[in-house]
Amino acid sequence: MIRSILEHTPVWVWALLCALLALGIAQTRTRQVSTARATILPIVMIALSLGGALSAFSQVALACVTWVVGFFVSLGLAGQIMAVRGASWSPQERHFRVPGSFVPLTLILGLFVTKYVAGVVLAINPSLAANIRAVIVLSLVYGAFAGLFWARARSLRSLVRGGAAVLPA
Repeated sequence: MIRSILEHTPVWVWALLCALLALGIAQTRTRQVSTARATILPIVMIALSLGGALSAFSQVALACVTWVVGFFVSLGLAGQIMAVRGASWSPQERHFRVPGSFVPLTLILGLFVTKYVAGVVLAINPSLAANIRAVIVLSLVYGAFAGLFWARARSLRSLVRGGAAVLPA
């Protein structure tokens, strides 16, 4: 069955996985990034997360509300844990120095696997798209991933607003 699932996965999904892996691996190296670039990845991942919740289920309102709950709970609980430790802001050069980390790669892969497994499960059993438990659980998970991505971005943006010159390592 697993072989059949993998064989029937569209090629674009594997291409997307490769692109996401490359993006995640790039995050493991220390780099300098602008505020725009530091915000783009979280926004794209939030859009993928919200899109996953809204496109998979027939109960869009419940999926949306549950996604928002997952987002804010995750953001509140993991805000400091997800801070980009050791990052710094250079006002003169207007960029961040972001130390390499496997956290973004882990989050990217976690969201990809969640979307992939949800897609497979819903393809095998389409009636789950109307199942309230499935809607709630998956929307919470999608929202939680979005909150974690945003918590990282927010920690960087706090440097620009004068919160600190360097986030503690």
